[in-house]
Amino acid sequence: MLANLKMWLHKEPPGRIIVVSFAIIILTGSLLLCLPACTRPGKSTSYLDALFTAGSATCVTGLTLFDTYRHWTTLGRVFILMLIQVGGLGLVTFTTGFTLLMRKKLGLRNMELAVENTNGDSGDIGSLVRMILKFTFSCEGIGALILMIRFLPQMGAHGIWVSVFLAVSAYCNAGFDILGSVMENGNLIPYAADPLVCLTIDMLIIVGGLGFVVIADICHSKLQPTLHGQHRHSLGFHSRIVLSMAILLIILGTIVFMVLEYKNTLASLPNFGAKLNAALLQSVSPRTAGFASVDLSKEYDFTKIFTVLLMFIGAAPGSTGGGIKTTTMLVLLCCVHSVLRGQPEAIFHHRRIDKFTVYRALAICGVGMLVVLIVTGIITSTTPNVNGVDALYEATSAFGTVGLTAGVTPRLSPISRIAIILTMYIGRVGPVSLGLAVSIKHGHIHTDSVLPEGKIIVG
Repeated sequence: MLANLKMWLHKEPPGRIIVVSFAIIILTGSLLLCLPACTRPGKSTSYLDALFTAGSATCVTGLTLFDTYRHWTTLGRVFILMLIQVGGLGLVTFTTGFTLLMRKKLGLRNMELAVENTNGDSGDIGSLVRMILKFTFSCEGIGALILMIRFLPQMGAHGIWVSVFLAVSAYCNAGFDILGSVMENGNLIPYAADPLVCLTIDMLIIVGGLGFVVIADICHSKLQPTLHGQHRHSLGFHSRIVLSMAILLIILGTIVFMVLEYKNTLASLPNFGAKLNAALLQSVSPRTAGFASVDLSKEYDFTKIFTVLLMFIGAAPGSTGGGIKTTTMLVLLCCVHSVLRGQPEAIFHHRRIDKFTVYRALAICGVGMLVVLIVTGIITSTTPNVNGVDALYEATSAFGTVGLTAGVTPRLSPISRIAIILTMYIGRVGPVSLGLAVSIKHGHIHTDSVLPEGKIIVG
């Protein structure tokens, strides 16, 4: 059996192995969460409930059927945290990183898998994976220490566990919390006016959502000292795009949320600073963490629709976040701009965007929209008393692996729960990657062949 597994690993394309690895993690996690020791006395957990929770944790989504603190035991919460960490980094990155840290040789096949999983460059994938693990644990550790300043005096020794859980969940863009002892299903609402907690969570989400390649680029260009008077390495084209889009969406989201919700969900907060603090978290969180600083069920429908847009866009490629990715959105906007200006190719910052990149961006967005619309229809058809906006919100949250909900998740029908599990899985591995992984290869047309042009009228 082991020989057959090794043969399969060497034969299958990296994308398919990564897709299968996530499925294996989810199924394993669901079996672990079914153990009686994982559920508090007086509570019950069906296999579908365990599968939903394991899928949400592994896909770093954060949609929950129960309050994580009040339903699961310490063992159950440990399993959930492990699923979040492995799911956020990716099983391949995790195992490859520890192989390298143990100073073992990285084979060619493992290198190919690591490149596929991190969106990195095969030229120095070993250094990238080492950096990913060290940087991840450092960020989570620093974040946990800062959060302990608030939670340790408030909760005693339990505050250490809460801080670690929140730090890992935030960096991995998961949105799970164990603050049920403060307020059931309250998430970060009790701390909406607390800048220490909210800003720490904000920074962890942002850093985790930038993408491993961008983080490596920043470390190389800004943190590495100059040698022999040489100039520092400048940020790459991809990194500049990711950082620009992140800053733009954070500022835009904060302003829009402040304007729309100032006299609604933000009205109960004591002052302008507290409102701005909560609005910033609600701008950062939809891309794609799932922490809430206000009661999302009371938001205006227009605010929910704007949040849907942020959730659909998501984080950067190769990050712990989901969505169609910020770079995909930029490519689509460049395509629209080029068409309106009559340009034959998409151009950004005086550079031509490769046509295959354009095709992939269109495919990701198109498939993503189709998945969201289908799941929205399933939720409205099978779950009573759920309006269209809240169903769209829930479906997009699952696809973007966000975890925000307008209170719909606990009320989902069994069919809707299965649909959400599949949507979270598609959102985590990527719709195009999943399609390529499950497709059956047929004979293909050689790229160097010249085909007759077909005229199609559009628009």
